[in-house]
Amino acid sequence: MSRIYEALQKAESERKFERREPEFEIPDEPAAMTTTLAEPEDPVFSTPRFTDIPVVTEPHPEPPARRMVGDSLDLSRIPERPWALSLPQLPALQERGPAVEQFRSLRSRIFELRDMSPLKTILVSSGMPQEGKSFISTNLALSLARHKNSKVLLIDGDMRRYTLHQILGCESHPGLADYLAGKADLMEVMQRPEVSQAAAAGNNPILPNLTFIAGGNGGDKAADLSGSPRFGELLRLAAPHFDWIIVDSSPVLPVSDAVNLARWCDGVLLVARGGVTKFPVAQRAQSELKASKILGFVLNAVQETPEIGGYYGYDGYDATAQ
Repeated sequence: MSRIYEALQKAESERKFERREPEFEIPDEPAAMTTTLAEPEDPVFSTPRFTDIPVVTEPHPEPPARRMVGDSLDLSRIPERPWALSLPQLPALQERGPAVEQFRSLRSRIFELRDMSPLKTILVSSGMPQEGKSFISTNLALSLARHKNSKVLLIDGDMRRYTLHQILGCESHPGLADYLAGKADLMEVMQRPEVSQAAAAGNNPILPNLTFIAGGNGGDKAADLSGSPRFGELLRLAAPHFDWIIVDSSPVLPVSDAVNLARWCDGVLLVARGGVTKFPVAQRAQSELKASKILGFVLNAVQETPEIGGYYGYDGYDATAQ
């Protein structure tokens, strides 16, 4: 009996031992999980990466300097230089006639666009050369200056073939290229006609309202200069002091200068020459400037003018500039 009882006790002990074995394996898995989850507590992960950068609270040095330059922009300090206007190329100076009326009509359209959205800086360009963009930009600037004595800044942005100084009969240096290259400041490249000379130019009160920046000589560096952020800085500094800023630029298709300058302008006015500009050229020019706001096309050198000549002979017609 004792042997049977000992055998039963041994068997019972073995069964209890077998039932306990899984109980020792269960805690192993949570222990392994605890180790894995503890890895993010490593100091490399828990230490903030931005606590050792106190310079982010320091003001950037450039904006204060720019504000000082903007505050020092005094229009009364703009140099006065002799101008010899090419009157045949400036019909906007006329008191009456179909040509001056066309520019007044263009001016009215621009005012309508400004009523719909902010508009101050307008870039004038064309698809190809010799389409009349410089003629349009100069006369548009003069027409805008005749409206309620508006202050207008005219910029020759064609730093390759700058011609606006020839129309105005003034010096071409220093100009925009010199400013963008850092060789001159903004006041040095601006110019106005002499007061006595402006008073003698047909008694027109518009020339004192017109400020001009010539093209300078960009040469082969014109593409790089046109992409300089200094052009945007120029517009930012000048904008508070002028009612309108007109920028004449290079043609769009041969070079990329106009596309670079247009990024900083509120809108783009494209010029097409009647009987010369092909429709595909106008389409390509518009496509090149798709990132900018296209205000519209101006059809230049149209042979058949509107039949309004008789209207100017009416005795009661008042052609005084408004």
